[in-house]
Amino acid sequence: MRLYTILVGLALSLGCRAVDGGIPLPVGVVAPRRHHPTAEERFFDWGRMDFAAEVHASRRERLAEGMKGGAGVFLIPSHPGRSHGGTFRQNSDFMYFTGLELPQSMLAVDASGVSQLFVPERDARFESASRSNDFPGRKLGADPELASRSGLLLRPYGELVHALHAWVGAGAVFYLDLGGALGGVVPADYPVRDYVRESSQTAELCALLRARHPGVNVRNGFLHVAKLRMRKDKGELERLAQAAAITAAGIRTSARFIRPGVDERTLEAEMEAEFKRRGSQRLAFASIIKSGPNSLWPWRILAAHYDRRNRTMRAGELVIYDVGCELDGYVSDVGRTFPVSGRFSAEQRATLEMMTGVADTIMAAVRPGTTLLEIQEIAERAIPELERPYMQTGLYFGHHIGLDVGDPSLADEPLVPGMVFTIEPWYYDHVREIAVFVEDIVVVTESGCRNLTAGLPRTAEELEAMTGRDERAGAP
Repeated sequence: MRLYTILVGLALSLGCRAVDGGIPLPVGVVAPRRHHPTAEERFFDWGRMDFAAEVHASRRERLAEGMKGGAGVFLIPSHPGRSHGGTFRQNSDFMYFTGLELPQSMLAVDASGVSQLFVPERDARFESASRSNDFPGRKLGADPELASRSGLLLRPYGELVHALHAWVGAGAVFYLDLGGALGGVVPADYPVRDYVRESSQTAELCALLRARHPGVNVRNGFLHVAKLRMRKDKGELERLAQAAAITAAGIRTSARFIRPGVDERTLEAEMEAEFKRRGSQRLAFASIIKSGPNSLWPWRILAAHYDRRNRTMRAGELVIYDVGCELDGYVSDVGRTFPVSGRFSAEQRATLEMMTGVADTIMAAVRPGTTLLEIQEIAERAIPELERPYMQTGLYFGHHIGLDVGDPSLADEPLVPGMVFTIEPWYYDHVREIAVFVEDIVVVTESGCRNLTAGLPRTAEELEAMTGRDERAGAP
């Protein structure tokens, strides 16, 4: 040991340096770095289940009960896992019944109550032969923790083909959630395709089943899913209330910047920044903040050009917010109308009060046992006759909300406690060039409803006070 110390000292005196207590190297020579391969990722290193496995198991059991009396199999595909530059968002049905953000997987629930999850053994997004340090691998089906924590029966994805053949051979009826517009019977030519028509992932699954298994019996399972997802449990209600509160806070923050000369995207930026500060992971939909002539048009038309929604506000105009955030998978959708100058004109104020009066009548009619169709009739009767051409109600006075802004909805289904939907009669008068919009989120209770956005002002005086009028010199 003494000899080693002497040699190291001599080497250092000659212009060398020691490396990790080992052989000295001349100064300027870079020692080779020891290779420490990146540890393989585990699913729950990043992922999590927001609700207990028992919650999702109960949902799957109730889904199976809806198929009793036949050899039914409900197929629910997960999203492929591509993020398109944003964070990965799972198929809402798949998330509802599993709680998992798994790519390229298939949940199969049969009428007997057996649930099987066909999942890849490994996550292809985490694999790269040439860049193993950046892509260290990630087990999915091969991860025993995934099975134990999810409570699901996991099967290799490659076995799905054999399982489908076995179900077809046994005369199984396949249920797919193809949406409420289609009805229960799936036409033979569904999905309709042309060169530019967009098709959903589940619609493509339907087409593939029919192509590979001619004569297979496919039914639309939307009704089964809607009856479950329309009624929220305690955990879902808590997240929806939190998302609504974040949205209200974002609108409050943004409204302080409302004044002539400010453009619409500045208002979006201030609001969306507040969403992020309060924990929202993403937007529920592209924010709609529209002023002056823009306020007279629905969002589909406003999306016609990338710069259509960025005009500079002018004195005397109104600016409408139709916005929402997402928190832990659950979304919000809230609307308010503000005066750009900080004061409503007499005409604008009267229109706002008329429309909020209609909204209040709708809200008062919400109670268990009623249906959206019945509430629609109440809404139409509440609109002054002269204003009816400009009020777009129908079933557009509101929509169910949850994992999606347009959660599954059945207009003739009696309301029950735990259902959550928006109340949002629209007013667009192109003759007087006045558009007014107020949107709230309500949850059905045992005796009526509770407004989740009641803390966000909606009277003319309160809305005026929220704007940046007091920050302008000489403000009235």
